Amino acid sequence: MYAPKLFKGARVAIVGPSSSVTEERLAEGVAAIRRLGFEPVVYESARSMHGYFAGTDAVRAADINAAFADKSIDGIIATRGGYGGHRVLPLLDYDTIAKNPKFFGGYSDITAYHIALNQRCGFATYHMPMACALYAPDAYSLACAEAMLFGTPANYENPEGYPRETLVPGTAEGVLCGGNLSLIAASLGTPWEIDTRGKILFFEDVDERPYRIDSMLTHLRNAGKFADCVGILIGDFSDCDPKPEEKTLSLDALIDEIVKPAGKPTIKGVRCGHCTPTMSLPLGKRFRMDADACTFGEAE
Repeated sequence: MYAPKLFKGARVAIVGPSSSVTEERLAEGVAAIRRLGFEPVVYESARSMHGYFAGTDAVRAADINAAFADKSIDGIIATRGGYGGHRVLPLLDYDTIAKNPKFFGGYSDITAYHIALNQRCGFATYHMPMACALYAPDAYSLACAEAMLFGTPANYENPEGYPRETLVPGTAEGVLCGGNLSLIAASLGTPWEIDTRGKILFFEDVDERPYRIDSMLTHLRNAGKFADCVGILIGDFSDCDPKPEEKTLSLDALIDEIVKPAGKPTIKGVRCGHCTPTMSLPLGKRFRMDADACTFGEAE
């Protein structure tokens, strides 16, 4: 099930599902949404602050529930990621959300919501820059985000100068799932644990030490997530290189030792994640990938 696409004049809820933003950043996010041709509707959580959160868990959950329930709201976009999404998941009204599928966009910590909404409510959501990140985007990132927003043909080729690599050859087809690696790993053992069976798994991360990436990839492997999926897309790992003084394994070595042995068609170097420029991806849609040609795209 696919939520309706947005259109010029659509009323878009701006919510703070995870960490807070400053008044200045919120103003930039509102301006970005308006510049895209939408009518921004700012919810309490976008303005709130509770420690490092955009309001209490109850406030953040109430805003998401209300935005989905409000028939006049056409789409929902997060202010930013950060931290805190998993705390809200038990408070969401999944029955109401499932009855009111809407465009839902964000990435990073928003991965927690993507997994929950894809699996519990059955509609696609969008791994894309948040409202504040759309204030002054580069041309590639903006075009990719607009393709998600308006449902126009999307570009799943890397921008020039960012080559991909075949890690494991082969072809695969399945529903695209995943997002931020740390959030995927944190879902394990919860009612919102990611289900990769028969799916293409995408993951990326930012500012993580190699031993932490090792731990998360190993956790996914030991939980059978690489064995269950049919294909793997490895996104960008920004600021994750070992420090000069660190005695460690490289990211490439970790992937070779932990991910590659699963033998699933795998493409490395997908330009998507906490990077600029960045691709946008529709999580919950059926994808087809050809690892030999380093290409992928929507199957339907």
